[in-house]
Amino acid sequence: MSRIGKIARRTFLVTSAAIAGGVAFGYYAYRRPVANPLLDGLDAGQAALTPYVKIDADGITLITPRADSGQGAYSVQAALIAEELDVELDQVRVDPGPPDPAYYNTALSAEAAPFRSTDDSFAANSTRGVMDAMMKFLGMQITGGSTTVPDSYEKLRLAGAVARETLKAAAAQQTGAQVADLRTARGAVELPGGGTVPYTELAAIAATLKPVNDVTLRDPSIWRLIGKPMERVDSVAKSTGTQAYGIDFEMDGMVHATVRTNPRRYGEMLGFDDTDARGMRGVIDIVPVTGGVAVIADNTWRAIQAANAIDFDWGPAAYPAEMDGHWQSLSDSFNEDQLDSRFRDDGDAPAALDAASEVIEAEYRAPYLAHQPLEPINATVLVQEDRVDVWTGTQIPRFVQTNVAKITGKDAEQVHVHVLMMGGSFGHRLEDRVVREATEIAMTRPGTPVKLTYSREEDFAQNDTRQIAMARARGTVRDGRVEGYDLGIAMPSVVASQMGRQGFPVPGPDLQIVAGAWEQPYDIPHYRVSGYRAPELAPVSSWRSVGASTNGFFHDVFLDELIHAAGADPMEERLRLMWHDPSRKTLEAVAEMSNWGADLAPGQGRGVAFCMSFGVPTAQVIEVSATDAGIMIDKVWCAAEVGRVIDPIMFENMVQGGIVWALGHAMNSEITYADGMVEQRNYYDAEGMRIYQAPEIMVRGLENGRDVRGMGEPMVPPAAAALSNAIFAATGTRVREMPMAKVIDFA
Repeated sequence: MSRIGKIARRTFLVTSAAIAGGVAFGYYAYRRPVANPLLDGLDAGQAALTPYVKIDADGITLITPRADSGQGAYSVQAALIAEELDVELDQVRVDPGPPDPAYYNTALSAEAAPFRSTDDSFAANSTRGVMDAMMKFLGMQITGGSTTVPDSYEKLRLAGAVARETLKAAAAQQTGAQVADLRTARGAVELPGGGTVPYTELAAIAATLKPVNDVTLRDPSIWRLIGKPMERVDSVAKSTGTQAYGIDFEMDGMVHATVRTNPRRYGEMLGFDDTDARGMRGVIDIVPVTGGVAVIADNTWRAIQAANAIDFDWGPAAYPAEMDGHWQSLSDSFNEDQLDSRFRDDGDAPAALDAASEVIEAEYRAPYLAHQPLEPINATVLVQEDRVDVWTGTQIPRFVQTNVAKITGKDAEQVHVHVLMMGGSFGHRLEDRVVREATEIAMTRPGTPVKLTYSREEDFAQNDTRQIAMARARGTVRDGRVEGYDLGIAMPSVVASQMGRQGFPVPGPDLQIVAGAWEQPYDIPHYRVSGYRAPELAPVSSWRSVGASTNGFFHDVFLDELIHAAGADPMEERLRLMWHDPSRKTLEAVAEMSNWGADLAPGQGRGVAFCMSFGVPTAQVIEVSATDAGIMIDKVWCAAEVGRVIDPIMFENMVQGGIVWALGHAMNSEITYADGMVEQRNYYDAEGMRIYQAPEIMVRGLENGRDVRGMGEPMVPPAAAALSNAIFAATGTRVREMPMAKVIDFA
């Protein structure tokens, strides 16, 4: 079938599905406003003007439902509301709110639809609409996929504007003034004759009014907060050591627990001997949990020591016991029977390669990686007769609520999830195994709060890691230009593994197998990207930038190899191939920032890489020096197109931190299996970047795009590629696998 025929057929099928889905869901049901969960249980004098603004005599609370793992999510959400509500950030409290369908993530649909972010066709937009309807009806309250800002940007400003106008209506009723004559500033309504009425004094009246939904958002020219450096709402607490995380949570009468489960992931426990452990100081009880046992003690340290004293008989792993078997499984997956997707198929890559006089070929590898958040994984659960309370850091509060209800036999409305600040995640808190285990333990001690904390070793042993992946590429060049590009990627399905643990079947292709590769805005005459689904191996999960974390490396390093084979300049050829104007501007910006083309000292080299992921065009240039001690990373320049920079300081910090994170893992880190068990059991086994290795990092956020995007993940995919390309420029050695320390030394 011709390319036009394939596109037409795909458009017809997807559009038909979108229309059918729209009818099935019901257009009017989709458009119906969500119920306000804050209205339940309001005390006298309290007003919940929208699901995001709650006011009483004691102050103003802004609901910030996207979880904060240190990236400033609470501050960004609060600022978006505060901009329209006319309050300052030092005047408000922030609260993540309850698990509720009202807080479904409107931006997840963009990543769920099999269309490039640059595709504005009817089929693409229709499918995104249906996907959004699914997210709404399922109440997908999830933090992830760099969606906090795109999800919140308009929604929370509207919430602030509705609350503001409703408070003005309340002031008009109280004072007799005309609404048109009222203004607002710093948490108060300003009266036409002078004087103000604080919002807190209007809460009781506002609670009796129907929210004013006919509002106009303010022009960016008069914004006070958005786009300007702001002090984060957690700055003082984190600077003074008073910020409370899940690990800090305490209650009267609390007991402490830890667990040991089969280090051959999700395997059976055949038996155990806890004789020595039961006699140890502080041990209260040893109870079964799924796949293992839990030790309950009077503090965490004693629980961990007792758990270490138990002898276990563990069953075998369901995946290959040694790493050779994992890599062989990927290698065997490059066949048409395991083809999962081929969303990119321009021209005729196989024919072009067959006709070429010379074909460039390469294979790339990327390992399993642990999430390694600094805060130990923990959850506290209190089971009582008529309710269950859960205190934990999580990105999936409604999944937590549902799963705890299933375990305890309670109704979901009886499960109260209190979302706490997280000390890192990188995707780890998209899993809720720790909560399930804490619930199982708490059920053995009703009325007693149980705090479950993983040891570092247990977390490494049980962490659902980043996917392992392999790529095979073939390409050709002609007349100094890239002519043919054929990339195949094999990995197990992250989505099937992760959502399978939540009981959700995932039909159809897994977009993450090709994310960060198939959607790149290059116009190569013969251009194909194929995704091959490997069998399930070790359990995997979302790791910062998910599929793009490996595929950005595969895709761009091979493109760089082709450009060098063509004898072209790496920056100029990328720019020539780039058809998407906002993406082109990121490359132009990073070229200008780095003074690309300037003379370098002997032993120095520069590499450029580009990756569009999560709808964000991101370009990086890395400069390295080859020293007697090894490769030293000197400087990094990064430009990214996000449509709107909410806070330039937070943006810069996030990009710099993400680059350090990405480079450290690319240099040194991996998770490997031996006898079915993880070999790396603590930070010293999975080393990142040392402080003395950290380069100078220059950042520029561009605002040329139509859509507002998030930046939590898109800086990760191009970093490893730019480093590999720079190492080649400096040494002539092409690094095609991570961790790169397997191939070269770093100073």
